[in-house]
Amino acid sequence: MAIVEDDAEVRVALMRLLSSAGFATQTFASGEDFVRSIDQDDPPACVVLDLHMPGLNGFEVQQTILVRCPGLRVVVITGHDTPDARSRALSLGARAYLAKPVDGDALLVAIRGALQP
Repeated sequence: MAIVEDDAEVRVALMRLLSSAGFATQTFASGEDFVRSIDQDDPPACVVLDLHMPGLNGFEVQQTILVRCPGLRVVVITGHDTPDARSRALSLGARAYLAKPVDGDALLVAIRGALQP
């Protein structure tokens, strides 16, 4: 499980939540760091991806995932929820789209759903 979130406090909170639910997690502070990691390692089964980050934003990361790791499941989180952002994220393959502040239980349900075949 990967978490890509530029806000350090949110990143740590997500890591704690997912770890407490039994998920092994890796965290990334930027889209660039995550994209570099999928070139070097086996990609994770799922990524929790923030949309609005400096550098590579979540949409750009999703486009990279489509090319390099088309089977990677994506759960998008965002603090800037708009109908256009939701539509774009889902059209790029996101299995779920959640607005911040993210409810922990809803996130876990979304991740478990994304991991289903």
